[in-house]
Amino acid sequence: MSANFRDFIPPRDHPRVKNLDKTDVKSYSKNALGGPVVRKIVSNWAAKLDEPYFGITCDGKLRENLFELADEGAPVDQMVVCANRMIDLFTPTKLGQFCHEIDSDNWRKWSNPEFLIYSTGIRLEDLHENQIQAIMDLVQASTSSTGYSRIVGAMQTNEFLGALCGAKTILNKHSYQFSLYGKPSLTEPWGYSLFGHHLSLNIFVLGHQITTSPIFLGAEPNIIDSGPDAGVCILDTPGHLPLLLMQSLPPNLQKNAQIFKKMQDEKMPDDRWNPADQRHLAGAFQDNRIIPYEGIQATSMPQSQQDQLLQVLSFYLDILPTKAHLARMQQIKQHWEETYFCWIGGYGDDDAFYYRIQSPVILVEFDHHSGVFLLNKEPAKYHIHTIIRTPNGNDYGREWLQLHRKGSLILSSNQ
Repeated sequence: MSANFRDFIPPRDHPRVKNLDKTDVKSYSKNALGGPVVRKIVSNWAAKLDEPYFGITCDGKLRENLFELADEGAPVDQMVVCANRMIDLFTPTKLGQFCHEIDSDNWRKWSNPEFLIYSTGIRLEDLHENQIQAIMDLVQASTSSTGYSRIVGAMQTNEFLGALCGAKTILNKHSYQFSLYGKPSLTEPWGYSLFGHHLSLNIFVLGHQITTSPIFLGAEPNIIDSGPDAGVCILDTPGHLPLLLMQSLPPNLQKNAQIFKKMQDEKMPDDRWNPADQRHLAGAFQDNRIIPYEGIQATSMPQSQQDQLLQVLSFYLDILPTKAHLARMQQIKQHWEETYFCWIGGYGDDDAFYYRIQSPVILVEFDHHSGVFLLNKEPAKYHIHTIIRTPNGNDYGREWLQLHRKGSLILSSNQ
């Protein structure tokens, strides 16, 4: 298969993109959701929201005492300032459209396709420029400089795809929903979400702790090769480093890590692949999924490969502010003996592949996909999906929230 995504750009009269420049996102979404394949997928997703939140586990049982409340140096002071500046730009009526209680199940309605499934907030493209900038200032205050660049890069790549396909009314740098949860506070829990095509960011804040999971980042194509944003390539490192790791493992570990040789393998069980998530297990609406450990334990690797694996995890988590990033990495190291690495597909330089890194406190997935707007029928390196989850109940900061509430109850009962 060609290594150049431009070989798979659809002509403007192709059914996949024809007349997309003449429609709006609401009409497009209505048509997309009316199709039998998409309707079935979305129906299955929606049914999962009827289940109370539990959390991703490896065996259906929550591990206890994995998470604790602590001062991890999150930049909450600046975040609160930015959040309140943003709030001041909206009328009470408008605020009512995107402000929710901290434990609202609207958190769980994020999705990464380009069409709208649930409306939980306000679309950036419907706002004034100063309102958009205020939201992005909050995102910048919540993340590292590297992380913020990656988020903006995902939005830029989305707009680039829209230009390639003549679909900028659907795919642009502002086609994302923003929602606020709780009230910005230095001591009480609050947070926000920003989601749309190839980007879903869920920020939960409690005191000086912050989490960003679930976070979905994707790119089609994998690089912007022209225009004002030329050179943006947000997911090169998580594709390059693990491939080097896999190639350098001893043959017996390569064999045990590779759970399927083909990206759509005839040996896969029925629930191991679907047209929306393909090989991803922990994507949108999978908050309660049981995902058993697969592959090899990190500790079975030679030390140099263990160090590489830690580098990969560090990349995914360096979206966090510096001190929060260090705290998460320390937590990962505490559960290193329970950390697993698995692989699907080949591991030649040009092969498409999937991998997962999973422990009691983190789950990361990377998958090369077939084209959605591009026309490649087989998975290729120019369409990438990634996901980060916090297993055992702390996606959306839910475990921290429960610990906070228990502490508040104890405090009030002692007064």
